[in-house]
Amino acid sequence: MPFVTLLRLDQKMQKNQWNDAAEPDNASNTENMRLTTTSWKEAYAPFMNKNIWTVVGIIIVILIGLFLYVSYGNNATTGTNATSTVTTTDTGGTGTTGTVTGPGTVAAAPVATTNVTAAPTDTTAVVTGTVNPRGAITAYWYEFGTTPNLGKSTARQSVGSGYSAIPSPGYMTGLTKSTTYYYRLVAQNSYGQSSGETRTLTTTNGTPAPVGSIPTVRTLAANALTSSSANVAGTVDPNQASTQYWFEYGTSANLGNTTAFVSAGSGNASLNASASLSNLSAGTTYYYRLNAQNQFGTVNGSILTFKTNGAPSAGVPVVTTQVPSAVATTTATLNGTVNPSGAQTTYWFEYSTDSLLGALLLKTTPHRSTGAGQNTNAVSADVANLASNTTYYVQLVAQNSQGTVRGAKESFQTK
Repeated sequence: MPFVTLLRLDQKMQKNQWNDAAEPDNASNTENMRLTTTSWKEAYAPFMNKNIWTVVGIIIVILIGLFLYVSYGNNATTGTNATSTVTTTDTGGTGTTGTVTGPGTVAAAPVATTNVTAAPTDTTAVVTGTVNPRGAITAYWYEFGTTPNLGKSTARQSVGSGYSAIPSPGYMTGLTKSTTYYYRLVAQNSYGQSSGETRTLTTTNGTPAPVGSIPTVRTLAANALTSSSANVAGTVDPNQASTQYWFEYGTSANLGNTTAFVSAGSGNASLNASASLSNLSAGTTYYYRLNAQNQFGTVNGSILTFKTNGAPSAGVPVVTTQVPSAVATTTATLNGTVNPSGAQTTYWFEYSTDSLLGALLLKTTPHRSTGAGQNTNAVSADVANLASNTTYYVQLVAQNSQGTVRGAKESFQTK
């Protein structure tokens, strides 16, 4: 066999031997690489997880910080370069009235609900619904017509200023026999107007109009006064229709509270009406009136007053923020009024270039006392070191043992 052929054969055999020897090593290396990769993942997994949770934690902290800034930005941070003065006056002057911090009911537009129930005759119809005055003196009426456009209305009647739904009947007259009418209840107060659902009814052919008329009421003087209770009184004439009556009362002519509804029957004579009021404040003037209603409508008696016995009890301050004065390039005078409402009261002004009065940029004047009387005090504070040609926002804050009150915000621009 030629030498070249033998040499090539020998080289081929060596190559095969080398491949056979190398294959186990390659398998071993692959396994080693797999084990190394697995070990690396196991070793660093805790650190990777920890970093992920660290990032998540930072994001949560940032979100909480933003929430606190927006929600609690009214917390005071002490300001500098401010002086305050207090002057007792008879009235609070002009400005915007503040609101009480904490839970409470806020006045709003009324809610009107038109009931499906109606009692039509040939030429009239008694329609019903409810109105929630939502804290402001509210009037209601019914709109009606032979098309969905309506076009006619009943006389306006008052349901007071409470926060509960009050029955609100209406009496439609001048209708035509055997005719379909559309109608809806409408209510209005100083905060807005609302309308109930539009309903339909069909007048009859052969049913006479009901007997009776709207009731007659008279509010009488209160009696049995104590420091926390009183009896209110009046008279009601049902005028031949089933009638119920109730009293409204409150610490202002807006009233706001109601007694339970009481039946006065359906007679044609004047009856005594009364109600016992409790949980009143000592030394406080209350306004009240008698109301009555039947299917023909609602009527209100005149508003009278009484004053409970004893000294007035303490209440939250009454605060008004007024327009700043003496505004210059870097200085201004902040103004307002505070009534301590019978408890030792302190006040201060909060001001900032942030319209939200958030804590980050907020400054305050020193806390000052307005005493514990029942008079309205005019208060002011001079502030300095303001930025020129800048808009500032300010509100007056007062605090006593009964609570903290922040006045509405005012704004001013330095020169």
